[in-house]
This record gives sequence, structure tokens and C-alpha cells, in this order.
Amino acid sequence: MNPILQLEALYGGYLPGKPVLHGLTFSIRQGEMVGLIGLNGAGKSTTIKHILGLLQPQKGVIRIKGLTLDEQSISYRSSYAYVPESPELYEELTIAEHLELTAMAYGLTREQYQERSQILLEEFRMTDKLKSFARHLSKGMKQKVMIMNAFLVEPDLYIIDEPFLGLDPLAIRSLLELMVRMKHKGASFLISSHILSTIEKYCDHFVVLHRGRMAAHGDIEGLRAQTGLAQASLDDIFYHIIQGDSL
Repeated sequence: MNPILQLEALYGGYLPGKPVLHGLTFSIRQGEMVGLIGLNGAGKSTTIKHILGLLQPQKGVIRIKGLTLDEQSISYRSSYAYVPESPELYEELTIAEHLELTAMAYGLTREQYQERSQILLEEFRMTDKLKSFARHLSKGMKQKVMIMNAFLVEPDLYIIDEPFLGLDPLAIRSLLELMVRMKHKGASFLISSHILSTIEKYCDHFVVLHRGRMAAHGDIEGLRAQTGLAQASLDDIFYHIIQGDSL
């Protein structure tokens, strides 16, 4: 079975001839949750922008379900949903209109939209806010709308950047439970987060970026073996990798 997401020797960045990313190679299988971790400026957001197609690789290939963006742009883009770190909504649209717009863009039937949206609205305690305009929502509520839009379409791949920022404890729990349910249904996840103690519990594998390069890659036992830190937490492993590189 082909990976859902595959990066092959990816070099990329914002300026021609000046790559920020250097030879990234990793993949995500169906039903797998991968944590993308690194310091600020390590290349996490740049990697995500390349996967989304917002930046073009300088060298290397990115495939989603075996296809590149150039080969099948519509199929490529429809295979993932993205939740950014900072919520971006249309200020003059209500929550209901955001959900309906997403449903239309991804070709959901009316029945699919009604069933899924009702579950999500109840899950994130937003049913009474359905007719509220985005400009009247708090940052946390806006983030909930972004999350609901992503999970409404039930794509093969979820790309989530710092998913817990701005969410209250109940919303964080709802998000984690929702991620687990979708994972069990076969969805794949790429999650970028600094909350290492949380993603250690939920992710199957981890990609550690440092200065635009992959410093380590594997499950928690593999990372422990690579660093020689038996029984260490992901936080301790990450500190060991980064500190060792900076000496």
C-alpha cells in the first residue's frame, strides 16, 4: 500500500537557491499519526507550506495518495484538510455559513453535511453559536470553527499546526478524542506541536526537525534506541537531540 503522504529528498524555502529545508524524506501511512517537532525556525511551517502547495519544492517530490500537485491538483488538494495555528475566517459569515461553504467545496451531500455538522457542533459545544458571525467570536471559538471545518469533510489526511493553542481544556479533550476516532476509521495525521507530552501519547511516529534537516525519525522506542535513552520521555529525547547538535 502506498503511503498517504510521502516526502522524498525535499529541498525548499522562500528564496531560489537558498533552501530552508535540506533533503527531508519521510512518509505517513494510512491510519498513522505523525508528530512534527522542532524549535521555532526549525522548518516545521515551511514543510507544511510545501505539502499544502503554497511553496514549490526546489528539489525533491511530495506526493499525497501517490499523486503530486502538478499531476492532479484537484485530487491532491481534496485529499487533505488543514487546521492552521492562527484561525482565519470570513468575518461577515456565520458559523453555519462557514460549514455550508466547506461542505459545498468538498462535494458533501446534504445528508452528510447535516449529520456530521450536528455531531461536531455538539462535540465542541457550539450549537448555540451557529448563527453567530465570525467577527463576534473569541479566538478559541474561531479555532473550533477551523477544526470543525476540517473534520466535516473527513479527508484521508489531516495537517494540523499547533492544534491546542487557544482551546479550553474541554475543547482539547474533544479534539483529541475526535482525532482518535478518525484515526481508527483510517485517517492519517501530520501534527506540528510544541506540547510534546501530549503528542507522545497519541502519535505513532515522530519527525524531529533541526535547522531544516531531519535530526531523528521513528516511534518512541526507535528514538530511545537512537539516543541511548531507555525509558526517556519525548521531551527528554528532544532536548538531548537539540542540545547535542548545539554543542
